[in-house]
Amino acid sequence: MYKHLLVAVDGSLLSESAFKRALVFAKEMGATITLIRAIPEDHLLVYQAEMLGTTQAHHTDQARKNAQTYLDNLEMEARHALVPCNAVVTVNDHPHEAIVEAAQNQGCDLIIMGSHGRHGMTGFLLGSETQRVLARTRLPVLVYR
Repeated sequence: MYKHLLVAVDGSLLSESAFKRALVFAKEMGATITLIRAIPEDHLLVYQAEMLGTTQAHHTDQARKNAQTYLDNLEMEARHALVPCNAVVTVNDHPHEAIVEAAQNQGCDLIIMGSHGRHGMTGFLLGSETQRVLARTRLPVLVYR
């Protein structure tokens, strides 16, 4: 049925639970997983203009490294479960755009993501990024709650 799953993770407990569920699903289906972590550009307020370039670049680079370390750990978990897995870190202020684009570029046939991210509300409403992914992709989306 599904052969290539894109799993969006952001470090929240819900996204990690969605990843663990995706591992089971992928193993049962014989599917590959592509993980994506979309990190926002670092918008800093600085008082000295000369600090802007290096400070923003440094913070974005550090966020990218942290995201890659996080994904490396999840990839290792997938390998231990004998599920083929690769990871993508992207810098984008609009995670929904990065998720939809990665799913297309990687040839995925299903997107799996949590109903709420790090800034999401608990309850009955879907998170805004999840809603945007649902509105902008033609792929099926499995929303983990």
